[in-house]
Amino acid sequence: MRNIAIRLRYDGSAYHGWQLQKKDITVACVLEDAITKVCGHPVRVTGCGRTDAGVHALRYCANFKTDCSIPADRIPYAVNARLPGDIAVTDAVEVEDGFNAILSCIKKEYIYKILNSKVRDPFLENRVCFYPQHLDMEQMQKAAAAFIGTHDFKAVRSEGTQTKTTVRTVFSCTAEKTEDIITISVCADGFLYNMCRAMVGTMVYASYGKLRPEDIPALLETGDRRLTGPTMPPQGLYLNRIWYDGPAGEMMAKD
Repeated sequence: MRNIAIRLRYDGSAYHGWQLQKKDITVACVLEDAITKVCGHPVRVTGCGRTDAGVHALRYCANFKTDCSIPADRIPYAVNARLPGDIAVTDAVEVEDGFNAILSCIKKEYIYKILNSKVRDPFLENRVCFYPQHLDMEQMQKAAAAFIGTHDFKAVRSEGTQTKTTVRTVFSCTAEKTEDIITISVCADGFLYNMCRAMVGTMVYASYGKLRPEDIPALLETGDRRLTGPTMPPQGLYLNRIWYDGPAGEMMAKD
């Protein structure tokens, strides 16, 4: 059996997240159906992580096993012909047998987009978080920097998927504003359930003075979700980059 890694992107507005569900339509469900038709046998895809309902991916990686002989570079064209317009496979490569899209991942970067304007933009509906109140960028940037490092991030996660540890390392966390769009970028070795959206909510709280950026490390130490900011809406969140070694890493690094 060949092990194929694919790079894809999707608008998550119409889906109940990535993960397969019994009753709801998910990205993995639609993708598996398309790949199964191309390969001529049932296929199970392994994704690089769960994205929640309404969350998007600019770069996402998944892998699957197949005995189909179609060349890897032709797979995107064949699969895309069977996918809806809000999901697209952009590349594919044959990888070593032991490669696993989630277990082989070195680090990930999410971005969160806020439309900080008094007027909605209908063309950005479901693609940004509309936030009409003024946000203090200086305080948000200080709050973002306070998350960097290795911490227990239990205080900024929602109850859900069980994990062995809630300790993660955040390599970078920034907040920048271009015109009316604020973009928060968070790169870490892994993310807990709703962690990124809760981090953004904590930055928003810092903007209002509901907490001080310099208090964030101490708030993380408490592990108390009630002391940090709200979980922001899903539509502003995008999986932006994923890092691997080997052929999959080279594929995901392409512009």
